Amino acid sequence: QFFVKIMLVASQLEPTYARTVYPCFDEPAMKATFNIRIVHDPSYVALSNMPAIDVSEMKDENGSLWTVTTFNTSLKMSTYLTAFVICDFDYVTRTERGNEIRIWARKEAVKNGYVDYALNITGPIFSFLEDLLNVSYPLPKTDLVALPDFGAGAMENWGLITFQESSLMYLPSDKFTSRKAMIAIIVSHELGHQWFGNLVTMNWWNDLWLNEGLSSYFEYLGATFVEPNLKKYCNNNPCFLIAFFFVLQGASITWMLSGFLTEKLFIRALTSYLKEFSFSNANQDDLWTHIQMVIDAQDEVHLPASVKQIMDSWTCQNGFPVLTLNLTTGTISQEQFLDKKIENNTDSYNNTWIIPISWMRNGSSQPLMWLDKSSMFPEMQVSESEYDWILLNVNLSGYYRVNYDQLNLKRLARLLENDPKAIPAVSRFQLIDDVFALTQFRYIQIETALELTKYLAREDELFIWNVVLLNLVPEDLESTLKSYEVYPLLKKYLLKRMLPIYHYYAGFIRQNVDALEDDYFAQVYLEKLFATACWLGLQDCLNLSSELYAKWMDNPEYKIPFLIRRTVCCYGVAVGSDKEWNFAWEMYNHTGSTKEDKDILLSAMSCAKESWLLYSLFSLCVEAKSPSLRAKMKITY
Repeated sequence: QFFVKIMLVASQLEPTYARTVYPCFDEPAMKATFNIRIVHDPSYVALSNMPAIDVSEMKDENGSLWTVTTFNTSLKMSTYLTAFVICDFDYVTRTERGNEIRIWARKEAVKNGYVDYALNITGPIFSFLEDLLNVSYPLPKTDLVALPDFGAGAMENWGLITFQESSLMYLPSDKFTSRKAMIAIIVSHELGHQWFGNLVTMNWWNDLWLNEGLSSYFEYLGATFVEPNLKKYCNNNPCFLIAFFFVLQGASITWMLSGFLTEKLFIRALTSYLKEFSFSNANQDDLWTHIQMVIDAQDEVHLPASVKQIMDSWTCQNGFPVLTLNLTTGTISQEQFLDKKIENNTDSYNNTWIIPISWMRNGSSQPLMWLDKSSMFPEMQVSESEYDWILLNVNLSGYYRVNYDQLNLKRLARLLENDPKAIPAVSRFQLIDDVFALTQFRYIQIETALELTKYLAREDELFIWNVVLLNLVPEDLESTLKSYEVYPLLKKYLLKRMLPIYHYYAGFIRQNVDALEDDYFAQVYLEKLFATACWLGLQDCLNLSSELYAKWMDNPEYKIPFLIRRTVCCYGVAVGSDKEWNFAWEMYNHTGSTKEDKDILLSAMSCAKESWLLYSLFSLCVEAKSPSLRAKMKITY
């Protein structure tokens, strides 16, 4: 068997690596035009930010023939956005409004259609952003390149965007994964950078959030434009991005900013900002100025302070606040959300924010309120009626957590038990996520958080179940929990509440798994639900795992439903014998097994209950470092 060595060169120059490629003042504010020429092997193609304008040949001093690719002069741009790729890839192409779009990848991937989805969505997202922002994309071409190994994940180089393969390729076998949605999100994010970061660049890296926060905002808009199904899950709210919002401060405050301005005014201000600073640089104060101009020119939205005062309270200090609400007095106080065992540090803002508070009372939305320091809100005082309740941060529109008093928490817990749909799904998520975070950071006791989970037998949203299970059964504690007295209590508490949603999805797995192909939440969260059900010893889950694993053993061509494949393999081995373990070992060594297959099977083999099988796995892992393991081994008596 012969192997041909294939070379690949791809640049990644953010933040300060352009200086290692060519002499330059490598700072984002020092923009220039660039003339790039690449000398390369004739069997490869060279790509850069601009289209190639000349391809010629030259011989070196040894007589070897080289290809010289010369590119058009670039637009005025920052050094970190210059880029080049030298590869033997193939591509698919189409033109959108004069913009030639090419998706490059390994030849077999292109031939198999793995980049067709990326090609189908890239042009429409470009057009969508152009129309929304009213600012044309200034380049004549855009190359998107799928790299087999790329540590950055993706990079927005102007006109030559690079991606990790998994961020750009969609395989037919991916139909039961969230891959399509994630590709749409990542492509939308990088295309958003073509305006926010490339056309208008931050003055210095301390304002990098301008690039990332705004691009993260448009990744949601672009993704839901090309994949409308994503919108339906949370009534037009970006609930599928919730997991990221409390991690990415830039994305969170951008979403909040758009919320209290309204999207219409926010986009209008961004258009003004882009047009003034095109091919130049800006800082956050420049953005605030343009938003303020838009606010001053209308009378629909009224703010309690200048845009700069409001937003500086979020961008010029660390962290985010927790609001404590006393409904008897109608008082809301704020403090930085920190672990109660850690001393609070103060800064020049004394840890206070100017906070927009969206809220509802008894299911009805109320006018937006603003909090600065501690304030009295007579509108938020409740009556003695147990049916009088208040919910803050509706639809997760603000970047803060809420700590309710015991009176309101009891009323909310009772409401959830009687009519969970009275609270919108995103707000149910926010409510439960907040109470568990408050427990973890020692603001409240775990009993308080559990009060809000009593209703779960009536909860049919997977993404809400997921946040419950991540908090009650974190993956790194599963083995530890089972060794202590908390396990039987958790089993009794959770199982009876899990049964309705478990049986609902188990029915699809047994009868019509194809119906879940477009269910984004099932693709992302179903595995955790099933893994927990089996871990808690639900017999139907264990039986289902055995059934599906046995089908696979009878017919290796059978595909275990991807949505729960890891769980099925684990518990198929766990409740089986050496026969099931041996089959996993055989399939692990099968020549057609992918890296993902091998990871799942290796994990499954560690699920065995017999100590001698686990010892055998340990021995195999040790021996795997030796060439002697090439022989396919079987476990026998």
